[in-house]
Amino acid sequence: MAFDIDMIKKVYAQMAERVDKAREVVGKPLTLSEKILYNHLWDGTPSKAFTRGKDYVDFAPDRIACQDATAQMALLQFMQAGKDNVAVPTTVHCDHLIQAKQGAKQDLKRANETSNEVFDFLGSVSNKFGIGFWAPGAGIIHQVVLENYAFPGGMMIGTDSHTVNAGGLGMIAIGVGGADAVDVMAGMAWELKFPKLIGVKLTGKLSGWTAPKDVILKVAEILTAKGGTGAVVEYFGPGATAMSCTGKGTICNMGAEIGATTSTFGYDDSMERYLRATDRADVADAANKVRPYLTADKEVYENPEQYFDQVIEINLSELGPLLNGPFTPDLSTQVGKDMTAKATKNDWPMQVEWSLIGSCTNSSYEDLSRASSIAKQALDKGLKLKTSLGINPGSEQVRYTTERDGILGLFEELGSTIFTNACGPCIGQWARYDDPKNAPKNSIVHSFNRNFAKRADGNPNTHAFVASPELTAAIALSGRLDFNPMTDTLLNEDGQEVKLDEPTGWELPPKGFEVKDNGYVAPHEDGSGIEVKVSSSSERLQLLTPFTPIKDSDMQGMKLLIKAFGKCTTDHISMAGPWLRFRGHLDNISNNCLIGAVNAFGKKTNFVKNQLTGEFGGVPDTQREYKKAGIYTVVVGDHNYGEGSSREHAAMEPRHLGVAAVIVKSFARIHETNLKKQGMLGLTFANEADYDLIQEDDTFNFVDIADFTPDTPLTVEIVHKDGNKDTIKVNHTYNAAQIEWYRKGSALNLIKEQNA
Repeated sequence: MAFDIDMIKKVYAQMAERVDKAREVVGKPLTLSEKILYNHLWDGTPSKAFTRGKDYVDFAPDRIACQDATAQMALLQFMQAGKDNVAVPTTVHCDHLIQAKQGAKQDLKRANETSNEVFDFLGSVSNKFGIGFWAPGAGIIHQVVLENYAFPGGMMIGTDSHTVNAGGLGMIAIGVGGADAVDVMAGMAWELKFPKLIGVKLTGKLSGWTAPKDVILKVAEILTAKGGTGAVVEYFGPGATAMSCTGKGTICNMGAEIGATTSTFGYDDSMERYLRATDRADVADAANKVRPYLTADKEVYENPEQYFDQVIEINLSELGPLLNGPFTPDLSTQVGKDMTAKATKNDWPMQVEWSLIGSCTNSSYEDLSRASSIAKQALDKGLKLKTSLGINPGSEQVRYTTERDGILGLFEELGSTIFTNACGPCIGQWARYDDPKNAPKNSIVHSFNRNFAKRADGNPNTHAFVASPELTAAIALSGRLDFNPMTDTLLNEDGQEVKLDEPTGWELPPKGFEVKDNGYVAPHEDGSGIEVKVSSSSERLQLLTPFTPIKDSDMQGMKLLIKAFGKCTTDHISMAGPWLRFRGHLDNISNNCLIGAVNAFGKKTNFVKNQLTGEFGGVPDTQREYKKAGIYTVVVGDHNYGEGSSREHAAMEPRHLGVAAVIVKSFARIHETNLKKQGMLGLTFANEADYDLIQEDDTFNFVDIADFTPDTPLTVEIVHKDGNKDTIKVNHTYNAAQIEWYRKGSALNLIKEQNA
């Protein structure tokens, strides 16, 4: 029996009428993405066609999912909204605060000891406000959502960028900042610019060593890390329908790495099989009644160029296994000779030290079963691990079932470490080194989604490569980055050359899923008597104080804090890893603000000039000095600024410390929205070359900020140290409502005012 089945049936009950009306007002056949979007309009039945990439639209998502690291700040904000209960079904999942070190049992015990204050807080807030709570060890948020909450044709938002994973079950699932989630929890509309549409036609069929992971690695190569920005990617074709549901989820999951708003697939037999296997036959039955509405109109897939803004075609029969990296998820290399040449040219370490399988991207039963077929071959053929091998099951249900079926036992017999059902190394929760900053140059291969510098282990010298679970397992046996399992042989214990067979596995467990305790804790029916306590002396949690609106006079005489050089992700702005412990304490976590960003002047991290003293220091320390002096500052950045995680701390920390404006060449979608929500200015250079005008001692005057209006660029006067001035134009995407957020100090301030 599914969670929230009545809500799901309601979505389906209104779908035919709303989608038929949308088709009428749009005047042509609809993609799946459009069907879901128009069925979830805040105003109900569609009455106008929206312009892709231009119109801001209010939506009514069906549900919300939050992971423990971002949930802290989201729920601290929701506590200020003046509501007794969440307005839509919401869940909290404890998966980010468990560090991988020794193994599942020890690591979970340690996490419950070190983060009990946070887990207790999240549990009590969930109880008070009617939120479902998934305890530590229950699993990774996106695998748990796929197993329990995702449903074809639904719309959900989540406080994690990989919420998009639920597209594998035919949803429009979008990662957002906590402030966006708070709006929906509070019963308000959720605003999104109506996305552009990218169609990816998959022909042929996966076989041999090629996996669903290779599809998204190829798409990342084609579109790059920013090519999907502002768009929904919709996959279709015979190669799509032939793929498993969890394989589809893998592809949608890593759509975050191309900047896509989300990705999705039309409802098909593989999704129905997955729903029934995960005890949701009621959802499958309900979906089957509206099946034509849960995929695109047939004309769309027959002539996709007429309906999508961009169309890509990939022949899966010609696709081979890929490795993407290092330091960016869109640098793709074919296994074998191509990797030999590229690694040699770029001096990438050829010897691999660690292989890691898991994360929200690849931790399903199918993933582990296929990878375990490589482990079984190793045992049968007398092969030993040449790298360390770590495994993170995606959920307690997956862990229990794979243990029952002997899959985990194969890995353990080979000498692997089974970590907790949690994110672990994927989000930097990995105790690999005592001193990661001074750790040696090395290579690792993993089935995760991101491979930014320092992402997994805090070591800037770690070259991380993204691959399928099967290829990751094979490389663990060879120890070499350029190993090609299709052609290369391995030397076994007896000195014999042996070759690996193609991986095999099961889409779903032949004996069905099984679990004794899935880790779910239902909220109290009436939480009004529950008191949520936060100690004023806590280092982990801090009640929020509303941000003060930035006055027009504050926008004069502003100083440059940092001019970020090159890639500046949310990991650079607000690092994860050891800093996750402060995610619920805004002032403490602000001590990591922009410490990973490379300063364009001197090319160092966490080393900027204090214009008040002429001395150099860390970014947070310098910014606190400006704040003490009552001076607001400006951050300048390059392209796709703020790509990566949805963490709103990357906006809240600068705001808390006194940054008023961020001016860049281009933004990642979620981060731009987060800046707006926190009452800051997120701006782009009208002329990208103006980035080069910015000097280390610059002062900024926002000449016409008093006239801040939609669709009108702002004028910024840059005063250099020698007295010379440059006047530039900066663009923005603020509509009237978002300008009101800015004027009120934050979107939350406006919510509180409206609920007063």
